Amino acid sequence: MRLTTKGRYAVTAILDLAFHQDEGPVSLAAISERQGISLSYLEQLFSKLRRSDVVVSTRGPGGGYALRQNADELSVSTVIMAVDENVGTVGCDSESCQSEHRCLTHDLWQDLSGEIKDFLDGITLGEMMRNKKVREVSSRQDTACADAVA
Repeated sequence: MRLTTKGRYAVTAILDLAFHQDEGPVSLAAISERQGISLSYLEQLFSKLRRSDVVVSTRGPGGGYALRQNADELSVSTVIMAVDENVGTVGCDSESCQSEHRCLTHDLWQDLSGEIKDFLDGITLGEMMRNKKVREVSSRQDTACADAVA
């Protein structure tokens, strides 16, 4: 699977946003601190996420980001695709994956890409938020950030 740091960070940042948006718009600085993702990288990701209508932004003091739709309606694949990530396997991205022709395993990799996309289509942020292990990590990160401020 060719899921790069960009896709992983986008899903991580959006999940963090989903956990904290009930408190109001979430700043990228807060996400950066909790997730250890550089602020400039988050700015690039959220620019794409905003253009793809995954998030909405609020300007000014107390501004930040919120999900455009309910977390139960937002799939992981939507987030990945919004930051221009390919949710496919290595190679065989086109009909001419080997010079001007298809390779021997072209259909295998295309089928696998479809399975991966279907899998990620079937997982919503809401489901991830209800996962006990994910909630534990989020809680630990919140505690670590609060301790760092104190």
